Amino acid sequence: MILQYFKKKENEYKDVADRIYLIILHKSKKLIKKNYFEEVNFNSSFELISILLIFYLNRNKEKNYNNYKKINDELVKNFINDLDKTIREIGIGDMSIGKYVKKYVKKFYYRIKIIDPILKNFSDRDFIVFLKSLKSVDKKNTKKMANDLLGIYQEIKNKSLI
Repeated sequence: MILQYFKKKENEYKDVADRIYLIILHKSKKLIKKNYFEEVNFNSSFELISILLIFYLNRNKEKNYNNYKKINDELVKNFINDLDKTIREIGIGDMSIGKYVKKYVKKFYYRIKIIDPILKNFSDRDFIVFLKSLKSVDKKNTKKMANDLLGIYQEIKNKSLI
């Protein structure tokens, strides 16, 4: 009987993370249609989803939500599972899937390392420089992309958990 209570709490964190991840996917689909990238492909989707996910991870940590670490862990698990599934759909075989997932997870954590200080100091100029450093971003639309993304970040910061 007590085990059911603990199981239920874990499911609660997972449900919240699943809802947030669906919101991230929805927002990234809207942004991908705005021609911010030279070519729409896996890498451009990865960049958008990574940035939006970092926004949510940062917001949860900043607001110090109750058990935010568990929710953030679930969000990252969803992201990694999504990466694995998408890379498999692209046609990467089972023998090398781990190498590709590891490569993109390293890229994701590198982006956290770069974006966190930018969000802490909230520097739109630094964020634009970061976006320009991404290979797949169309350089002439960088400022507009930064404005849209930082607008989404402000929206995320001002909302409750869901």
